[in-house]
Amino acid sequence: MNKKLLAGLLTGAMALSLIACGGGTSGNASTPSGGASASPSGSTETASGSAGSYNVGIVQLVQHDALDAATQGFQDKLKELIEADGGSVTFDLKNASGDSANCTTIVNGFVSDNVDLIMANATASLQAAQAGTVDIPILGTSISDYGTALGVSDWTGTTGTNISGTTDLAPLDGQAEMLQELFPDAQNVGLLYCSAEPNSAYQINTIKPILEEMGYVCTEYAFTDSNDVASVAQNAASNSDVIYIPTDNTAASCTEAIANVVLPAKVPVIAGEQGICAGCGVATLSIDYYELGQVTGEMAYEILVNNANPGDMEIQSAPNFTKMYNAANCEALGITIPDGYTAIEE
Repeated sequence: MNKKLLAGLLTGAMALSLIACGGGTSGNASTPSGGASASPSGSTETASGSAGSYNVGIVQLVQHDALDAATQGFQDKLKELIEADGGSVTFDLKNASGDSANCTTIVNGFVSDNVDLIMANATASLQAAQAGTVDIPILGTSISDYGTALGVSDWTGTTGTNISGTTDLAPLDGQAEMLQELFPDAQNVGLLYCSAEPNSAYQINTIKPILEEMGYVCTEYAFTDSNDVASVAQNAASNSDVIYIPTDNTAASCTEAIANVVLPAKVPVIAGEQGICAGCGVATLSIDYYELGQVTGEMAYEILVNNANPGDMEIQSAPNFTKMYNAANCEALGITIPDGYTAIEE
């Protein structure tokens, strides 16, 4: 009888030991020193390379074709990768309607909801995310220069924090060469951009000396927001042979107003990206924003599923750059585009 009791006690002890071992591992990893969460706190993934379920917050500064395409590419690629790995992902997409204060409100909501990752589309969105959390992983997209956006003077290509992402910066020297190729006899180049967007100022400060070295006289025409776009564009058109507009979110959302000025004035626009060119330009050396979003989605998968640290991930660029032209605007201005350019689909 005592032997049976002893055997029963041993069996029970072994069962309790097994239960304790089974519950001893947590689904949440500790936060590394740079602030980046190695395993998102709200996820249900159990091991590196095995997807769980995730909630991703997306804050987009403003609605226009380029940013919309980047967001869609991000969602499509991340969903594809996670579902192929047996997991699931939900997206909470919010648009700030061009107001940086709205970006802050949206990010604070994501932090309160304890999302697994924040995708910040455009510079103001990234800056709001940077200010809002040092724990939740953040990926930026449609950012021209991360050093400028994040206030890092000694930029090395990685943040060392909870932030990484993709850049939409096309080769500015290539855009300058395009302007020279199409308008070699022009003298005055107007540089039209939004002064409230630091990445736009960065592009202007970079391309201006390149154009000046080519022999052009460059004048900056900066508008503060959408309310003075038309008047500043009118001033630029009155004093320029050709206008250059960088990748600029405010300009991208106001292409109709710009087109209503530059086309009647017969002043061509070289644009920093396809969306602006489609609205008011004649040519661009542009990326595919959907492809850029896909690259961002691949980075998100590495963070969410494979526990990659954003602070160690180098900022990624778009895989392709394409010379493109606006056939309708070129015809209206009597401009003949040489071989090697792709027409923007209407």
